[in-house]
Amino acid sequence: MSLADPALLAIGLLAAAALAWSAIAVARRRAAALASAGVATANRRHGPGRGRDRARLGGVWFTIAGVAVLAIAVAGPAASVPVSHASGTVILAMDVSGSMAATDVPPSRLAAAKKAALSFIDAQPGRVDIGVVAFHQGGFEAALPTADHATASAAVRRLTAGGGTSLGDAILASLSAITRRTVTAGRDGGAPDIGYWPSATIVLFSDGQDEAGSTSGGTGAATGAGAAAAVAEKAGVHIDTVGVGTTGGTTVDVDGYHLFTALDAATLTSISRATGGTYHPASDASELDGIASSIDLRLTVTNEPLPLAGAFIALALVLLAAGAVLTVTRAGRVV
Repeated sequence: MSLADPALLAIGLLAAAALAWSAIAVARRRAAALASAGVATANRRHGPGRGRDRARLGGVWFTIAGVAVLAIAVAGPAASVPVSHASGTVILAMDVSGSMAATDVPPSRLAAAKKAALSFIDAQPGRVDIGVVAFHQGGFEAALPTADHATASAAVRRLTAGGGTSLGDAILASLSAITRRTVTAGRDGGAPDIGYWPSATIVLFSDGQDEAGSTSGGTGAATGAGAAAAVAEKAGVHIDTVGVGTTGGTTVDVDGYHLFTALDAATLTSISRATGGTYHPASDASELDGIASSIDLRLTVTNEPLPLAGAFIALALVLLAAGAVLTVTRAGRVV
């Protein structure tokens, strides 16, 4: 337990100690006066006067105890208790490639994903900073993480489909948004050290079609989704993937071509498992509507002060009231 103002506690306890000393001194003087006056001691020891003295003294000590407890209350006591809450940073990585225009999830994969993303944003507490990364060939940042969830919602609403998909770029762009600096995969295929971000989560909405590949650092060297996921895993960032589409697939018109596209659940599952995240299948609009409640952000535990002054004040009032009642009923006066 901590105290906001220990000096007030010291003053209050000194006052209670002074009252206790005074009560003892008065009791001794009273006993001495009765003895010198020749009052029948035996009668006081065993008669009704003895009971009245005990009740009166009990009232005094209840009052002194109430003053002592009140001194603790005014000192501002507080207990440190662990509190779990969702906090940190969430990046919504939205696939806006041409295949997301497919209508096997009505009205389209992208429209359904946007609706689910908006529901997810609305469900998050203010402690969570949310950013949005829209990705096609060469992932790009749409909105940096912020506690202003309206900004993230507006970024999601602006998204339109077009281009190819690069899951690797999506992950690297999301990590860049989390760290606020450009993140690239290692040239030798290793995962670079970008720090440790255990309270950050990437939620990737995609059909899993990795058509374009990714390049790192402008060298033209291909970087796959697995290598990018390894960077996230080393940084302690979980990736939850949301599969948008059906395994049966459909055709979609892209630049005048009729292309077949289907949900690649295996790729999305591999990405999530590599980072300690979870794959969430959403083959229709109803399943996508439930995504907001199915994705669990990691909880962080912090110690927060729990004020105890109210409890001590209540106890002090009970003691003071008991002391007053005993004193009045037995002595006919408060003090």
